[in-house]
Amino acid sequence: MLPTTLANSGSQGNGVLSPRDAARHTAGAKRYKYLRRLFHFRQMDFEFALWQMLYLFTSPQRVYRNFHYRKQTKDQWARDDPAFLVLLSIWLCVSTVGFGFVLDMGFFETIKLLLWVVFIDCVGVGLLIATLMWFISNKYLVKQQNRDYDVEWGYAFDVHLNAFYPLLVILHFIQLFFINYVIISDSVIGYFVGNTLWLIAIGYYIYVTFLGYSALPFLKNTAILLYPFALLIMLYLISLACGWNFTKMLCSFYKYRVK
Repeated sequence: MLPTTLANSGSQGNGVLSPRDAARHTAGAKRYKYLRRLFHFRQMDFEFALWQMLYLFTSPQRVYRNFHYRKQTKDQWARDDPAFLVLLSIWLCVSTVGFGFVLDMGFFETIKLLLWVVFIDCVGVGLLIATLMWFISNKYLVKQQNRDYDVEWGYAFDVHLNAFYPLLVILHFIQLFFINYVIISDSVIGYFVGNTLWLIAIGYYIYVTFLGYSALPFLKNTAILLYPFALLIMLYLISLACGWNFTKMLCSFYKYRVK
């Protein structure tokens, strides 16, 4: 059985947290602790973060089971260890440099691309999506009988990072081996392979996002998060019929941005 929002260990006789313990459980205190650990690499569990990255591909449900354990032991759903974010940032930098190499960009162009991908594609879009999902889930998906519960913004951002990682690997790593020799060509097989990789990557993002919110026992109707699949498949079929090459469009956009 999941614990309530109040921690029993620091509660007073009437079951209410003492002022000192309550201060430790505020969003600001959790955020400060998380950011402080970014500068203490020895305190990060990189082995466990690598385990999470592996299982996000093979069994993402196991990753979210760990979020349940964290809620039971530390009374918070969001990660308190920034190791996953650090490894994701490293992977993002390496894959973006590879992307710049495949697109035959110079050193400064690659740096510009790296800054764009990190601060716009990952962080900027991530903050926007996490905030939007945090608002929607708290506004429309929380069960009426559990109004004392709410979705932590940090958890919404963690869900985005979890879903973004497989998308990053598919589009910024696996796709690199096919861009110059297959995808960029004007042949049917080119945009079929490229658009199929986009379908898999975005489909995985939607699925992992759905798993993240369906793992919260106080949310309802989380199946609606799977509805974008219908639009995604429709757009995929239209792109094949019209000969749109999403990867080619992305490469042209990246080259335009770094000029």
